[in-house]
Amino acid sequence: MARTTPPDHPATEGEPLYRRIATELLGELRDGTIPPGERLPGERRLAGHFGVSRETVRQALELLRREGLVATDRRGSHATLPGAPTRSPAALTFPVGARTTTPGTVARATVTWEPPPPEHAEALGLAPGRPTLVHHYRYASTDGQGLRTAVTSFSAVALAEVEELARYRDRADGTAAAQLRRAYDWMRRAGLTLHHRDAITPLASTPSVRVTRRVHDQYARPLEITDLVVDAQQDALVYEFTLPGRAERPAAAGASRRRQP
Repeated sequence: MARTTPPDHPATEGEPLYRRIATELLGELRDGTIPPGERLPGERRLAGHFGVSRETVRQALELLRREGLVATDRRGSHATLPGAPTRSPAALTFPVGARTTTPGTVARATVTWEPPPPEHAEALGLAPGRPTLVHHYRYASTDGQGLRTAVTSFSAVALAEVEELARYRDRADGTAAAQLRRAYDWMRRAGLTLHHRDAITPLASTPSVRVTRRVHDQYARPLEITDLVVDAQQDALVYEFTLPGRAERPAAAGASRRRQP
């Protein structure tokens, strides 16, 4: 069967067409049209987007690779633009509820390789008793006030897709400190688009609340589940989120929810 490709637009005089497409693609990466750190669309989609042949797209990508602006691995191509690393929105701080350690406070994070809590195993599609990577987080002031504890269990999908997480298996003995603050950045770099659902539940007869976060990818595969318990008696619980903007308008929206003592 003959394969057809869209006709290439005429190149600017003296400039190869693939170089112009590379410049346009780089512009979209820099202005966020294609989010940095995210996997690039396939050659077929890029060819349709720019109205050129797949061969021209391939040449443009190769030019960007030679200049160190695009990297390709087994999961596809993604931008490697210089500058600060791409960070997840504030609502996707890992683990949910994590605080910056300041004078007078103590934060502790470790990982274990063990069967997760039964409700976590069910949410992640793990067989009962099957071990996985479990992250334990504890934050409090030195006098024990403002206590926050979080337990996160990762799915088999997350460990298979995200190399940085998989490396923790051999050192998950529950003793060494393990800061996984960039866990969501690692997931996005692996080509996963993150979707999360947070549920906030007051705990009966206590001033504390429980926040349960479930994260899945673009294929609806579970990636992780976290249970955070916050002693809200001395601390306001601030819940912040960002809504994705539409292409034709600047993206900006936010909300906060506070629970006062």
